[in-house]
Amino acid sequence: MQEKKNYSQLMAMKAIAVASFRSIIRNPSAVVFSIAFPLVFIVAFGFINGNSIKMEVGIDPQSDTTGTIYHSFINSPNVELKTQFTAAELNERLNRGRIDAVLKFDKASSTNTEVVEIITSQASREKGMFVRSLVTNLIDKQNIEYYKNVSLHVDSSIIERARETTKPTELRETKISGREYKMIDFILPGQLGFSILSAAVFGTAFVFFSLRQTMVLKRFFATPIRRPYIILGEALSRLIFQLLGSSVIIVIGHFVFGFTLINGIWTALEMLLLSALGLIVFMGFGFVVSGIAKSENVIPPIANIITLPQFLLCGTFFPIDAFPKWLQIISKALPLTYLNDALRMIAFEGAGLMDISSQLLVLVLWGVVVYAAAIRFFRWE
Repeated sequence: MQEKKNYSQLMAMKAIAVASFRSIIRNPSAVVFSIAFPLVFIVAFGFINGNSIKMEVGIDPQSDTTGTIYHSFINSPNVELKTQFTAAELNERLNRGRIDAVLKFDKASSTNTEVVEIITSQASREKGMFVRSLVTNLIDKQNIEYYKNVSLHVDSSIIERARETTKPTELRETKISGREYKMIDFILPGQLGFSILSAAVFGTAFVFFSLRQTMVLKRFFATPIRRPYIILGEALSRLIFQLLGSSVIIVIGHFVFGFTLINGIWTALEMLLLSALGLIVFMGFGFVVSGIAKSENVIPPIANIITLPQFLLCGTFFPIDAFPKWLQIISKALPLTYLNDALRMIAFEGAGLMDISSQLLVLVLWGVVVYAAAIRFFRWE
């Protein structure tokens, strides 16, 4: 009598993963959305050296806030003040490119001269120059106004001598080194996050809806493989494919456009690990969509309701600080915002897991909520 062989769940899962991976490779839309589409945006924005709308400026806590220059500066458009940090924290944020300049408003001890000290960094060189230009213009205007008023009462020769020796307001500048924050350092993590979101939601929704409609899932049920292993096999194939696509995006961004990988290959590996977490979380949305969709034509509109707001509002192309306050509240409620932020912090700042713990926590919480909904709506038949 022939001995009955033990059925291997892992081998069955592996077979499903291999077959599903081959199916993904043969699907042009999967390649377009996961690799080609993000690369088009990276190429387009990689040659752009533009600036953000707002300049974030730290104010030294020891500043004299009674001076006229201070009040003129805080009323300037497109300037966002950071007043809640200590001097050491401001210098650290400046070095990492999180703020564009640090200002200290003071009075010289020996004279009544107002002194404005500005510290800029290579990490935000261009916007630091804009801040310096803005402060210089304010100082020049105040000095011109001062001498104009004095000239009404004092001989002009005395004024000329005074201009050479003292100024009512003067600027003192300090430049610190720091990593240059390029446009590609902002754009690439956003495109990577969008690629992960799109692949997870659209790919998962279409695959499981198709497997259900074509009775493939029913055929799986006729085999000894358990249901969780069917999902794990499909998920594994999608995870491998997306990590390959993410690797291509990171490599091209780094070697062609100079995308910053602060710790080299270790940073790239950390980004891939975070990408895997993001994909797992976002696949939950795909399970929900495949469960509630009544036909294949309904999948794109439902999936777009999930992906499009995140594509536009989660810092994919523009910092969310540029949005109105009410829109920022919505942006900060969406999971892609936290994946994008974490990817940028790892790549440019060399952040560790503890540094991005708040972003990871939000992603995990979203995962719990989404998979709870997936259990409720997902259908096998």
